[in-house]
Formats: sequence, structure tokens, C-alpha cells
Amino acid sequence: MESTGSGWVSSMIEFALSVTLKAKPGKEKDVADFLRSARSVVEQELGTRAWFALQFDESTFGVFDVFPDDEARQAHLAGGVGQALAAHGAELFSVEPNIQSVDVLAYKLPGDDA
Repeated sequence: MESTGSGWVSSMIEFALSVTLKAKPGKEKDVADFLRSARSVVEQELGTRAWFALQFDESTFGVFDVFPDDEARQAHLAGGVGQALAAHGAELFSVEPNIQSVDVLAYKLPGDDA
């Protein structure tokens, strides 16, 4: 971990997840509400450096999150949001979530030196 001039402590971000979710017809609002509520769970995960819930069109949603290492990424997958996705997947989604592990090549977060 390194400290920037602003006092912000950051660490390298090299690992990410990109998840695409397709809502069942009529379940779009439920998926959006589920993703909004997931924020409180993710806030408790120290290894999740940034987390975004997205909506691409009426029925296509996504999640993009970043981590300092693969251990934090795996902990996130096994955590509360991952468990909730598994528990409610058949009810909310028309296809299995497409979960891709990706490498981060570059990033900028609040507090990073310009």
C-alpha cells in the first residue's frame, strides 16, 4: 500500500470482475432493486476497491468491480452478493449470469495523484 500526498491510502488494482445479467421479462425492476441493495453488502468488503452496478438497456444489467489481488476477488465471489445471486438467480434472470475474471491494465480512482 502506498500513501498519496492527500493522505489517501491506496493499493494497486490488478484484478476485476465483469458480470452481465439478463432480467426475466417483468423482473427488470426487481433486478435493479437487487443491485441497489447489494451496495450495503459490498461496502463491508475491505478487498473490493470499487464496485459499480449498471443498466445497459431495459433488461440487461451488469456489475463491474475491482480488487487488489485474486484473493479479494475470490472472497467477493464467495461473499454475500454472490450467494444472493445464486439464491435468486432462477427467479430474476433469464440466463445464467456471465461472470468474467479480467485483468486491470490502468485505472484512476478518487485520491489518485494526477
